[in-house]
Amino acid sequence: MNPLHALVDAIEHFDRLDGVAAAVSKAVGKAVQPRSVRNTLSGTLLGHPLHPVLTDFPIGAWSMATLLDAVGGPASEPAADILVAAGIATAVPTAAAGLNDWSDTQGKSRRVGLVHAAANGTALCLFSSSAVARASGNRAAGRALGLAGFGVLMFGGFLGGHLVFANTVNVNKTAGRTGPRQWTPVLAESELADGAHRKVDAGKVSVLLYRSGSKVQALDSVCSHMGGPLDEGTIADGCVTCPWHGSTFRLDDGHIVRGPATTPQPSYEARVNEGQIEVRRRG
Repeated sequence: MNPLHALVDAIEHFDRLDGVAAAVSKAVGKAVQPRSVRNTLSGTLLGHPLHPVLTDFPIGAWSMATLLDAVGGPASEPAADILVAAGIATAVPTAAAGLNDWSDTQGKSRRVGLVHAAANGTALCLFSSSAVARASGNRAAGRALGLAGFGVLMFGGFLGGHLVFANTVNVNKTAGRTGPRQWTPVLAESELADGAHRKVDAGKVSVLLYRSGSKVQALDSVCSHMGGPLDEGTIADGCVTCPWHGSTFRLDDGHIVRGPATTPQPSYEARVNEGQIEVRRRG
């Protein structure tokens, strides 16, 4: 096994991290509870997770500072110092968005995410110390601390990539879930009472049906955020709320009312035809 993969595997199975992770996750969950905070840090308004967008700023700034320290010479020292400071400034909101996303994880992803956060926090401390050394005129120490910070940052970035590409953390769980284009019977009208909801199969996907009077609404039953079962969620005020992390979607069109989801829920047209409820994909 690749040594890095072996290390990640060891982290994933190191369950002694669970106690610390649970305590930190609980504290983060309370901090991001307000809807405006949750939507902002999740990237709900952006339509894309915010954390990976923000990571480009500190990683880019610190990478370029390290490069200038290595090959730029005396003329590039002011630019390197500015880049170190820029990385420090942008690392704080990046960490806040990352902690928000991490608080929704469980098991091995939570363990890897905790170490990922610790590595990036260490990099921030090292670059902050580098900035202090540079400001005091100790250029050699500043460069050494920056180089150490860059090494830790790359390890943290590797763990972040593993979370997304190996563990599929915070990716759209409805991507590739395509319902039928043609009207497809899914349930007898008599089996869905007014105010009731049901999970049904529509071709290769499962769909949540909700009935209000003569109107039937239909959404993909798998939450786009982390794959939670919307059919087990609560329905109120024309919306359904995922039981796992509280993402709330409008039943009419799948629009996100509250994060952490960043991708609208796929919605379906629904009708009653000859005693059968039928659905088809929109568009």
